[in-house]
Amino acid sequence: MKILGIHFFTTRDRLLPILQEGGGLVSVPSGPGLALDLMRIPIYRRALLESNFVIPDSGFMVIIWNIIHAFNPRLWIKRYSGLRLIRDLLDQPDLRGHGATFWVMPSVADAETNVTWLRENALPHISHDDCYVAPYYRGKLGPDGKVEDPVLLEAIRQRNPRYVFVNIGSGVQEQLGLYLKENLQSKPAILCTGAAIAFLTGAQASIPPWADRFYVGWVLRIWQDPKRFGIRYWRALRLCWIMARYGENIPPAEFA
Repeated sequence: MKILGIHFFTTRDRLLPILQEGGGLVSVPSGPGLALDLMRIPIYRRALLESNFVIPDSGFMVIIWNIIHAFNPRLWIKRYSGLRLIRDLLDQPDLRGHGATFWVMPSVADAETNVTWLRENALPHISHDDCYVAPYYRGKLGPDGKVEDPVLLEAIRQRNPRYVFVNIGSGVQEQLGLYLKENLQSKPAILCTGAAIAFLTGAQASIPPWADRFYVGWVLRIWQDPKRFGIRYWRALRLCWIMARYGENIPPAEFA
C-alpha cells in the first residue's frame, strides 16, 4: 500500500523471514513525523523513500487514512506497530545467540533499564557491550544536515550483529538508519523501532497489548504526558489535510 508516496509493508507474516534471510532497513515512522518532517527535512524524506521496508506503525495515521477512504475498503490499511514488530522479533530463536543483536539506546538510564528487562525476559546473553548510548544527534549533524556517527559505525563493524535496533527519537532514527545502511558492508536488519522497547520495559508509558491492537497507544502517551505529546499530536493534525489532498502521491517538498 502506498501512502504519501511511501510504500508501506503490511504483510506481517512475510517480514520476519525476509529480515532473517537478507536484512535491510526497516523504518517505523510516527504520525507527527509524517506530518511535520516529511515535507521539510530532505534526509528524513529520503530515508523513508529508500528504506527496504516501512511499516504502518502510527495508529493515528491509520485511523485518519481509513476514515478518509471509508467508502473504499480496497484502500483500507491494517496497522503493524513497532511494538508488535519488536515482540515478534524477540520470539525468534536467532536473536538469542551471543552477539546477534546490537542496541542503540537514547541514554545511559534507558540502556540500564532495557538491558535488565531484555536479559530477564528475552535475551539472556545480552550485555552492556551489546549497546551503544547515542549522542544528541541534532547537535552534531554532518554535512548537509545528515546524521552521521562513525563511532557507532565502527562498533557495529567490529561486532557484526544480525540485528541492529535503533531506539532513539522518530525522525532522527530513520536518518541514522539510512546512514548505517549506506556505510555498512555487512547487511544486518536495521530496525528503527524507537520507543517500542521502552513500552515493554516501562521506561515510557506502558502500552498493553489491547491498546496496541486497537490503535490507541498514542492516546495513552498523551494521557501520561499531555504537555509533551498533546502538543505534538495537536500539530500532527496537519496529517489529515496532507493525506486527504495527496493520497497515494508524495507531497511537494517545502525545502525545495
